[in-house]
Amino acid sequence: HVQLVESGGGSVQAGGSLRLSCAASGYTFSRYYMAWFRQAPGKEREGVASIVSNGGAKYAESVKGRFTISKDNAKNTLYLQMNSLKPDDTAMYICAAGSTGYFLDRPTLNSGAYSGWGQGTQVTVS
Repeated sequence: HVQLVESGGGSVQAGGSLRLSCAASGYTFSRYYMAWFRQAPGKEREGVASIVSNGGAKYAESVKGRFTISKDNAKNTLYLQMNSLKPDDTAMYICAAGSTGYFLDRPTLNSGAYSGWGQGTQVTVS
């Protein structure tokens, strides 16, 4: 049973930085691909960044050059380093995990590829 718990959200001024963490349990962390999604009030959920077991990553155009996704297999933890934050980055950030064979080495921001979801951590940029 996949369990994902996010932390690290908060309020920050534009131009600031935050580092989100997602603690995973209940499955073999290193064998899953993972991602960060975000959802702002009144908007659809959107993929922010994804990472696969060999370290390959994919980013939404809106965050390229500002956000970095990484994972620590020894700690079963996924991270999202967010720099140069903008008010448009304000959203609930949600961690996701998937194990569909096709995507094991193909990072994807397609939410349908993910079967496990966390509750999210709020990020507010003013």
